[in-house]
Amino acid sequence: MDEWLLILGMALVTFGVRYPMLAVIGRLRLPDTALRALRYVPAAVLTAIVVPAVLMPDGMLDLRLENAYLPGAVVAALVAWCTKNLLLTIMVGMGAFLLLRALTG
Repeated sequence: MDEWLLILGMALVTFGVRYPMLAVIGRLRLPDTALRALRYVPAAVLTAIVVPAVLMPDGMLDLRLENAYLPGAVVAALVAWCTKNLLLTIMVGMGAFLLLRALTG
């Protein structure tokens, strides 16, 4: 029961912090420069999450080929760049990662 109360509390706090800002911005007309800048937010957030996980899987910088995350991410990036297909990128990237992980232990 405590876990459900914690989840409910976190949901209420998150909603309470974000909703007023969204309600105000929804009524305002943002400048075109702000709208253009906001288009880069998802890519920036994803990069901020993925790059440390790939380059520092154990909390320290690891640029060796034994770090299966690094070559797997490079393969996924190449597939994404060449095909622009999200599902194929995920499948090939995960396949490369799992294969390299199996080979390097």
